[in-house]
Amino acid sequence: MVVSLLAGRPAAAQVVEQAQQAYEGVGIDQRLGEVVPADLVFRNETGEAVELGAYFDGTRPVLLTLVYHTCPMLCNTLLDGLIGTLKPMDWTPGGEYELLTISFNAIDTPELAARQKARYVAQLGKPDAAAGWHFLTGDEAAINALTEAVGFNYRWAEEQQEFVHPAALIFLSGEGKITRYLPDLKPRPRDVRASLVEASEGAVGSVLDRVFLYCFQFDPEANSYALHAVNAMKIGGFLTLLALGSMLFVLWRRETRKQRSMPDFQT
Repeated sequence: MVVSLLAGRPAAAQVVEQAQQAYEGVGIDQRLGEVVPADLVFRNETGEAVELGAYFDGTRPVLLTLVYHTCPMLCNTLLDGLIGTLKPMDWTPGGEYELLTISFNAIDTPELAARQKARYVAQLGKPDAAAGWHFLTGDEAAINALTEAVGFNYRWAEEQQEFVHPAALIFLSGEGKITRYLPDLKPRPRDVRASLVEASEGAVGSVLDRVFLYCFQFDPEANSYALHAVNAMKIGGFLTLLALGSMLFVLWRRETRKQRSMPDFQT
C-alpha cells in the first residue's frame, strides 16, 4: 500500500500541474468605463448579419453573457442561474433592457444558437423575452475583438478538448460602456436590477431604485451591493428633518386655528 501511495504521488502532481497550466491566464480583467466596438459583425439566431451597435439604443442597458453552446457544464450553469435570477423580476428582456448571449466558439452556428434560445426563453417562462434576448455567433476576428474589449480571457484545453473560461454577467450602458461585472453563477435579483439601473444611469427603474443606489454601493469583495453608511445617514437625516418639519407645520396650523376660534374679549 505504501509503495502504491508513493507511486501515485508523481501522477497526482502531474494532474495538478496540468490543471494549473490549463487555467493559466484565464479570468476577467475588469475594464470598467471602456466601450465595446459597435461595428463588430455577428450573426443572430436566424443567420442574419448584425452589427453589435444595433443592440444599443443610447438609453436602455444591455446585459452580456459570453458562453459556448457545446460547453459541458459551466456555460449551462451560468445561463440556468441567470434564469433563476430573472424569473422573479418584473422586468423582461426587450422591455427595460436587452440581453445578449454571444458564443466565443467560432464553430457554433446560428442553428445551434436558435435551439439554445428556444430552450432558455421557454425555461424563463416569459414569451415576450424572445424579442429582447439575442443569441449571437461570429467568426474568430469578431469574437477576439469583443472578448479583448471586455477583458474576457479564455483558452482551449487540448487535452480536455474544451474551452477553459471564466463566467460572469457583464453590464453595458446604452452606448456600450462597461459599467459592472457580476462574476456569480446565480446573482441575486436585487443586484442584477441595481446593476441595470446603474448602467442606464437611472433611465430605467423607479425613484426607489435610485435611492437604493445612493444608499448602497457595489462591494467587489462581497460581489454585491452593500450599505454605504455615510449616504444612508444623509438620507436618514433628511427624512428626520422632513418628518420634524411636517410635525412642526401641523402643530403651527393647529395652534393658528385654535387662536382664530377663540372669542374676542376686547370692548
